[in-house]
Amino acid sequence: MLTKRIIPCLDIKDCRVVKGVKFLGLRDAGDPVEVAKAYDRQKADELVFLDITASFEKRKTLIRLVEEIARNIFMPFTVGGGIRDTADIRDLLNAGADKVSINTSAVKYPDLVDQASAKFGSQCIVLAVDAKKALSTKERGLRWEVYINGGRTPTGIDAVSWVKETAKRGAGEILLTSMDSDGTKEGYDINLTKEICDCVNIPVIASGGAGKLEDFFECFEKTNADAVLAASVFHYNELSVGEVKNFLKRKGIAVRL
Repeated sequence: MLTKRIIPCLDIKDCRVVKGVKFLGLRDAGDPVEVAKAYDRQKADELVFLDITASFEKRKTLIRLVEEIARNIFMPFTVGGGIRDTADIRDLLNAGADKVSINTSAVKYPDLVDQASAKFGSQCIVLAVDAKKALSTKERGLRWEVYINGGRTPTGIDAVSWVKETAKRGAGEILLTSMDSDGTKEGYDINLTKEICDCVNIPVIASGGAGKLEDFFECFEKTNADAVLAASVFHYNELSVGEVKNFLKRKGIAVRL
């Protein structure tokens, strides 16, 4: 049986770890290298690094910071933000990333998913989806709308349809963030997560809303998510990765201790 993964996330702005609520009201959460090292000691299964303003500011991800983190951790490392082409992907993989996460550029240039998976292998390509409950659902035919540029720009694209398309194009994994639940600590968006998991045959990482131990269990119990990602509860020492894993183990969820 494959074990479920527990993944902390470093949202990076101005070379610092930050965290907000529903992508707003960002507050400082520490030095990225030191935070990454702490999660490595806690035996996190993977680490995600998202340069959350790179696409909006039309710049590349902070390569030197990626290199420094990669030198200090011994777990799989996914990096996203500001990726525009396969050259950027190559640079991040050479800097120490095991996988890259693309969102804005994938929406603008869907062929990038095909090109990247063909060149580097689908196991390296994570499609990040920032999804929000759509307004005027009947008029627009949407349930959850995809947003880009760090959650700033609505696209008019239905999240479920988009995930299906990119899976066919070669994405190897989905990083699904509920913008409605992000930072609220009120639990994962089960309906959204279940819908996405059920429409593709590639791993899905659920993100947005973890606030207590039961939230992690509920996500695994009620959806087919392969992993859960969290930030606030880990950054501010409300829970540790070990506490989450031990709780899940007691509840019958297969995890790597």
